[in-house]
Amino acid sequence: MVQIDGSLHHGVEGRAGMGVLMVGIDVANSRTYTRCYEAETTRAAFDVCGRWAKRHGRPRCVYVDRHGIYRHEDHPQKPTQFGRAMKLVGGELICAHSPQAKGRVESRNAVWQDRRGKELRLRGISDMHGANVLREGKLLDELNRRYAGSAAKSGDLHRPVQAEMVLEEILCVQDPRVGGQDWCVRWQNRWLQIGREHEALALAGRRGLVKQLGCGELIVDNRRWKPAGDHPCNRGPASRADPRVSLAPAAPTGCVTVYAATGVGGHPNQ
Repeated sequence: MVQIDGSLHHGVEGRAGMGVLMVGIDVANSRTYTRCYEAETTRAAFDVCGRWAKRHGRPRCVYVDRHGIYRHEDHPQKPTQFGRAMKLVGGELICAHSPQAKGRVESRNAVWQDRRGKELRLRGISDMHGANVLREGKLLDELNRRYAGSAAKSGDLHRPVQAEMVLEEILCVQDPRVGGQDWCVRWQNRWLQIGREHEALALAGRRGLVKQLGCGELIVDNRRWKPAGDHPCNRGPASRADPRVSLAPAAPTGCVTVYAATGVGGHPNQ
């Protein structure tokens, strides 16, 4: 299980604006990953989870609070963008009922907000980028050497990120849309124009997914996914006990880049 939490953080002691410290901690051995962001957003949560998975593998369970990123207040049974992504990577999402339930990650927040903030000052770091560079290198290694321990049982239950899984296209905002006859897609109060170079894909009138990657790039996935032979939906009833073992589909080769139509709502995206 990995606990994840975000908290307002003056990591550079007032030398720059407030940021949010996103912290992930393995409850079995207290191994930690942390990174600063401008705000606690879905994009920040996706990014910290992707970085954790690339370092340690895919966790079997992610334990979070009841922030709107993780849970719909009015429709708790409807998955958020984050909840949908966790299902695709095969991790169970659990929402805590109180801050005390996330005691390990809350206490680790205190470490970063106190001693590590002072260390950034001593090193002359006054911006979020510099703080993240230092954390990714020396500080995280030092923190884990000092505070991480051994799990009660040997063995790491993280699952590897397999070659066919493209985390950047799973841990991102996804919305189903239908392509218009003018090869435009309506998305977030903007019109997105699909380029002429993709004419052979015949996207007009077809349903697909618009994905906004963490870097801001927009792609359209128009290929229908067919589960592999070993997917749980193709097994007998006795093999469906744990649907989390399924893998997300590979990034389709039919993905296309779309562009914001000129002069229509918002700024052009990549």
